[in-house]
Amino acid sequence: MIVQNKSIKIFLNRVIGPALFVILSYSIYRQLLQQPDLHRSLQHIKEAIYGPQAWKCWLAVGLMFLNWLIEAGKWKLLLHSLEAVSLKQALRAVLGGLAIGVNTPNRIGEYSGRALYVSEGKRMRSVSLAVVCSFSQLLVTLFFGSLGLLFIEQSVTGWYGLAQAGICAMTLLCTCLYFRLGWIVSTARKIKLPAKWFRHFMILRTVSVTILLRVLSLSALRYLVFLFQYILLLDVMHVHAGWWNAFWLISVLYLILAFVPTVALLELGVRGKAGILLFQTFSANTVGIYAASAGIWFVNLVLPALAGGLLAIKHKIFKIEQ
Repeated sequence: MIVQNKSIKIFLNRVIGPALFVILSYSIYRQLLQQPDLHRSLQHIKEAIYGPQAWKCWLAVGLMFLNWLIEAGKWKLLLHSLEAVSLKQALRAVLGGLAIGVNTPNRIGEYSGRALYVSEGKRMRSVSLAVVCSFSQLLVTLFFGSLGLLFIEQSVTGWYGLAQAGICAMTLLCTCLYFRLGWIVSTARKIKLPAKWFRHFMILRTVSVTILLRVLSLSALRYLVFLFQYILLLDVMHVHAGWWNAFWLISVLYLILAFVPTVALLELGVRGKAGILLFQTFSANTVGIYAASAGIWFVNLVLPALAGGLLAIKHKIFKIEQ
């Protein structure tokens, strides 16, 4: 029986990784072909790469590495309560999770994707930590988005205070939940979840407030990297809205994307339309707005997802006992 299980694990390790890379690569290729105005957007991106302002474009690409290194740092911090991993191992898990998550609604597949890089027997508990990691980023998005809504109301059009009040209330509620993870465990106990499920939530009690604050700080830093990348690409695409206006408009854009149910590989259309709607008061360059959205989408999602799929080829999902 042991020999048989070993043979099955060897087979799965050698097949799943390459198969996952092929499937993900083909899926991304198909979705790229289906994007509206993709040729025109890619042409603008090509001009930006070789034009006099190309350094801004390349800086935005370079910041992609900082973006995912920060996310790996967050995962390393949270996972430490379960098992110690290096930053390199955390980065592989983050990219691997992204490769799986891009094909799922609102990238929920990232949670299980990261779990594949955790030791067997600890994977289900790591899913709870992955949710906390994502939740910290959502909290930052809500905070800056709520401030962005105030800017929109004052500077663009008459948005009603009801939406602002709702987002502010949600931000406060999420903040309370984030720093009181024990409430989630208590709720799980009260609704009498099966014991085999409940024990996976217990890991949340081991995450200290200090760790949560550090993770939240890294999420805020990562968010600022997002914004800076977007501002750079808007500028190189000749969308001149001013960095202050762009900062708050992008904050509202990310807030919209956080609530719109979509698949990462299909959200380019949503990004483009929402971006045009928000920026049209400051710039009539709709092609530039859409091209900047396409650039951010490609740099921050498509390239890292392909890298994650490539890394999955060498990853051993199952441990082989000698």
